[in-house]
Amino acid sequence: MLNKTPIWKHILIVLVLLLSAIYAAPNLYPPDPAIQVTPARSGAEMSEATLERVRSALANKQIEFFGEEVNGATALFRLTQTDHQLPAKAAVQRLLGDEFIVALNLAPTTPDWLLDLGAGPMTLGLDLSGGVHFLMEVDMEDYLAGKFKNYRNELRNKLREEKLKYRRIQVEGSVLRISFKDEAVRDEASDFIARTYNEFIRNSEDNGEFYDLVLRVTEQRIKSFEDYAIKQNLTTIRNRVNELGVAEPLVQRQGRNRIVVELPGVQDTAEAKKILGKAANLEFRLEAEPGASRFSTEEYPFRNDEFRTARLQKTIITTGDSVTNAQPSFDENGFPQVNIDLDSKGGARMTQVTRKNIKRRMAVLFVERKPKTTYEMVDGVETPKTVQVVEKSIISLATIQSTLGSSFRITGLETAEASELALLLRAGALAAPMFFVEERTVGPSLGKENIELGTQSVALGLALVLVAMVVFYRLFGMVANVALVANLVILIALMSIIGATLTLPGIAGIVLTVGMAVDANVLIFSRIREELLAGRSPQQAIHEGYDRAFVTILDANLTTLLVAVILFAAGTGPVKGFAVTLSFGIITSMFTAIVLTRAIINAIYGGRRIDSLSIGGQS
Repeated sequence: MLNKTPIWKHILIVLVLLLSAIYAAPNLYPPDPAIQVTPARSGAEMSEATLERVRSALANKQIEFFGEEVNGATALFRLTQTDHQLPAKAAVQRLLGDEFIVALNLAPTTPDWLLDLGAGPMTLGLDLSGGVHFLMEVDMEDYLAGKFKNYRNELRNKLREEKLKYRRIQVEGSVLRISFKDEAVRDEASDFIARTYNEFIRNSEDNGEFYDLVLRVTEQRIKSFEDYAIKQNLTTIRNRVNELGVAEPLVQRQGRNRIVVELPGVQDTAEAKKILGKAANLEFRLEAEPGASRFSTEEYPFRNDEFRTARLQKTIITTGDSVTNAQPSFDENGFPQVNIDLDSKGGARMTQVTRKNIKRRMAVLFVERKPKTTYEMVDGVETPKTVQVVEKSIISLATIQSTLGSSFRITGLETAEASELALLLRAGALAAPMFFVEERTVGPSLGKENIELGTQSVALGLALVLVAMVVFYRLFGMVANVALVANLVILIALMSIIGATLTLPGIAGIVLTVGMAVDANVLIFSRIREELLAGRSPQQAIHEGYDRAFVTILDANLTTLLVAVILFAAGTGPVKGFAVTLSFGIITSMFTAIVLTRAIINAIYGGRRIDSLSIGGQS
């Protein structure tokens, strides 16, 4: 006689199913289309006047909204229709200008009681509902201009060290022109540069007044500069994406000077754009001494008080490129600060300068590249035009009390600014400035269609399997169908708990899981039929069917799981999404196809004598 399932197994199964139902439930609540308004500058507040301007912009475009939410500096406006997102964003951005970032969003609708239990919906991939696509272009012209200026400064120092007197060094595009009063000195300098630099093509020119040495950087060297800038920016963008905690992002090079960034499942798209697009850096400079020439100094405003200015030396001690670590914290008085560590080169330079300038003031200059939008009439239509502007402002100006080394701190920041600056510096400075060429939120229409088609494929596959199982295996088929539905619930719950990103390939993995889950029951039920045909009693046939089919099922699933692990390790993006779904599907199908169905079969047939089984196919 078939033994009944122990009570502890029943409790375990009920507990697993109950928890799975709870953590899968948030996926029944689709998010609302929304726009999110965030100040472009960290630390800024969202005022009632700004909210009223947003309301008026939406009202003028006859866009209905509800559920207005303000959380600190961020305002969220839920819209009644998905199609209204793009016109709402355009209208609000036009009214507020560049001082605010307006982004598309999907506002969650999960009930609070589920959120209190830590339950949340699955993150959907970019191809389903979710996220943002950025096309960013590296400003190579600006980057190369900076490189040539560095060459000019370096050549000045080298020629002075060699005591080769020159009249001036000019940068003319990708050409450096060094003027000498003496032809012999020019020739000597040419020989020195030939020995020191191999990236210059040298030519001599005489203009009657000066003897010029013209240096042109080789195309190969320029290409290496460009490749370095792209690779460094790729690394920096990837680090920033990691800091944002985005699941399965795509960051890759496109063409010679562009980078594609796709952030699936991102909710706070405004914050993502602000962090990724900000070409923020630091420059450490000494304050200009009284009476210093204006040709060697520059005047900048303070970041927290634009009416206060200070004059700084043009010479840069070091930049954020030398920062190896940056962490926000608080000083002894409770004010925010950023603790900074420099690399060996930056630390040595900082030590060398500060040792000689104790009691002088050193400024921390925040360098930021920001978009500025203007609107022009093109063929009778108002068209936005965005240009990039560089803003430099002083974060702090403090007296050097002692020699600084590789570790020091920056004060004078607000809490939000300290956190953002630390993130940017920790992720790495951009080697070259970048700007957004294209911003596209893949979601409302395409994502909806993909979700509908994916859901239809799962539903169709599930329906066909359910019907087939009942036709071929009768009562046992109905038990397998219950296990199959439970398998889907557990799978969705697991993916929701770990925050896995569901993509179209992930849906394909779910469809495959449906087939594999039923496959295990087919093996078991076929084995039970064989045992019945061999003359076993119904109770013995059930027992032997589960025990003997288990090894085969385990081998098959372990082989598939191994392939899924390899796909996850070697694949990227959507391939990983497929591998994750498949892996979890294998684990859950083993539980439902073996443990759950056996518990149900035992509950039906266990503990009593029976003469036949409702399993079909018996002769």
